[in-house]
Formats: sequence, structure tokens, C-alpha cells
Amino acid sequence: MDDTAQVNNLGSMDSFQEDISLLEQKLNGSNVPQDLKDETTRAILRLARVAKYGHYSTEFETIDKYVDWITRIPWRVLTKDNYDINNAKQIMDSTHYGMDTIKNLILDYLAVMQLKGQGLKSVAPEPVNLGQREFSNPYNVPPIATNEINSTSKSPVLLFVGLQGVGKTSIAKSIAESMGRKFARVSLGAIGDVKTLRGIPRYVEGAEPGQIVKALVRTQSMNPVILLDEIEKSSGQQGVLNDVMAALLEILDPEQNQKFVDHYIDYPVDLSEVFFICTANNLGGLSAALLDRVEVIRFTSYSDDEKEVIAKSYILPRVLKETGLSNQHIQIQDDVWPLLIRPVGFDAGIRQLERNIYTLVRSVARKIVTGTPIPIVINRDNVKDFVLPDQGALS
Repeated sequence: MDDTAQVNNLGSMDSFQEDISLLEQKLNGSNVPQDLKDETTRAILRLARVAKYGHYSTEFETIDKYVDWITRIPWRVLTKDNYDINNAKQIMDSTHYGMDTIKNLILDYLAVMQLKGQGLKSVAPEPVNLGQREFSNPYNVPPIATNEINSTSKSPVLLFVGLQGVGKTSIAKSIAESMGRKFARVSLGAIGDVKTLRGIPRYVEGAEPGQIVKALVRTQSMNPVILLDEIEKSSGQQGVLNDVMAALLEILDPEQNQKFVDHYIDYPVDLSEVFFICTANNLGGLSAALLDRVEVIRFTSYSDDEKEVIAKSYILPRVLKETGLSNQHIQIQDDVWPLLIRPVGFDAGIRQLERNIYTLVRSVARKIVTGTPIPIVINRDNVKDFVLPDQGALS
């Protein structure tokens, strides 16, 4: 080997060693569990041997990507829970009108989680005196010691069922906010492969973790609120649907999700502290085993009266803020609201109502910038000038 080749080879080996050293430092400075750290370290050290046979680049990229993912998982990182019932009620009331039955159910769950988190005290029962004999423990059951029951605050698995636009997703966000937890949404609509949840093994082309692990990485906590949206629409193919239902069963079942194995990470990930909330428009396509492990909460349609309060107190103020307008720029008369609420028939949710208000406010904004004096008053006679004909408001 000539001098130039030797220098290039030494330079390459120095570069290899630097790459390997950086990977080791990144791994050792993380919260990765020790046994996974040891296994990954062995894979890193194999890179030095692989370099001699010309496959270093491919192997390095695979291991570098793997180390990057496992060090980004927030192992053992938990956010502090806030189970203040009054705080939770205040937040849900500020974001959702009505829905008292659903709010009360959620507050009940939070109360139970608070008691579990604090630890329940149990005191041995007083002996019962029956005449001349004392029967303090007729079945020889050992008494429960004080403070022996101290369960961690495991979260229930809630399944919100209702039509589109009735507030399922938004109230899940409010639950996360009230508990002081991070929030992540995973859409399962029309997923074509269970790998979306379980991940793709790291030595397969296109390898990456599944959406559950990615949600943990995005929130940087092991106890976020994860919303599994539209679980009944996961796939139209029966075989794929069965696989997805089986994966969801493992993810949501408290007896199994303590050691959930993502195929990319290939190491048990503890999901037991995650607060899972699922949504569905209906229960069709969901397996009986899955339904047995969730608490079904049904969302009903909004009445016209409820929609009017929501439109005035929640939607319009938000739309005005987003568009930079205020009540000084626009005034909507009371007899206009029924035209915006039910323009083309009954709608269970409020999405069409939101679209109508957005369209109306944007039309007002255009008139203001073209010189129309303020305030602009919307009434039954001129509402058609602000809301598109195909959006209704024609009666």
C-alpha cells in the first residue's frame, strides 16, 4: 500500500472512530434502560468490524437512526398530574357549553384517579361480638394493613362515540389541559397496515417506529393523553382490520400494555401511564374484546338552542380573534342566528355552523378593507350578502 492510500485509510478509520464515539456518547447520556443500552452498545461496537468489509455506511445509518429514536423516547419521564376537580370543570366549561352528563362522568374518573394517586387507606374491621363469642375473622383472611393499598393512578380507557362535530376531539384536549398532561392525536382513519401502530423492524426498508412511540416522542412524556381518532375506520379489509383490532387490544389493555413491543424499537415500552381516549362515529367494526376493555361514553347531538349559545359565546369570539376583528366591527342581530344554525337542514355537530361564521366574518373583513363604515350590522335582509348561497341562510 502506498503512502497516500495509507493516509486515506488512516483518515477513514479516524472518521469511523469519531462516528462511533459520538454514538456512544449520545447513548450513554440518555435515559435509555440499561439492558437496551447494553444491547445497542454492542451493535455500535460491531461497526468497527463492519468497516473492514466495506458495509460501514449502510450499517452506520441504520444504527445511527436507531440510536436517535431510542434516545428520543422519554423513558421514565412523567409530567405531574393535576386532579383538581374544580380546575377540570372550569376548563371544560370554558371550552364546551352544556354536555353536563359527559363532563360529570369525566370528573368522576378524575376523582377516582386522584384517590388512587394519593393512596387509599384501609383499616381492619372491628370484631363483631355475638353473645359470649367473638368472631373477628371467621374465614382467617389476613387483615389489610394501613396504607397497603397504594395503587398508581392508572387511567381508564374512554371511548367517545358520536357523530362528527359533536365535540369528541376537543373535549379530549380539554381533559389533557385540565390534568396538566401533554396531548397527542393519532388518526386511525383508513390505515392500511398494522405497522402504522406497531412500527417497521429496523433492518427492513423504510424502518421507523409506530405512531404510539412517535406520540411519546412528540409529547416527551410517558403519561400523555393520546387520542386514537376514528378507530372504527382503521381499514375496510377484514384481515387488516382484525390485525389492527388485535394491536389496539394490546395497546389499550392494562394487563398487556406495560410491555408493549414496537417492532422498530424491539424492546418493551411501558404504556401503562398513558391516558388513552378513543373516538368513533359508531361501534360497527369494533371487536367485542376491545369493547370489553373501554368505557363507552356517547355524545348526543346539539339542540338549536345549544348551538346558538355555542355560536355566540364560543365560536364567534374565537373567529373574531383569529381574524383581527371585534364587536366594534361587526354586529349580528338575534334573528340571524337561526339562519346560520340550520341553513340546509339539521346538523348534529357544529362544523357547518363554524364554516358559516368564518365565511360571514371574512366577508365583513373584506368590506371593511374596501371602505365600508363600521360597525357592519348583519340582519335577515342582508345576511345573503355575507354567507355563500350553497351554505344556506336563504329562508
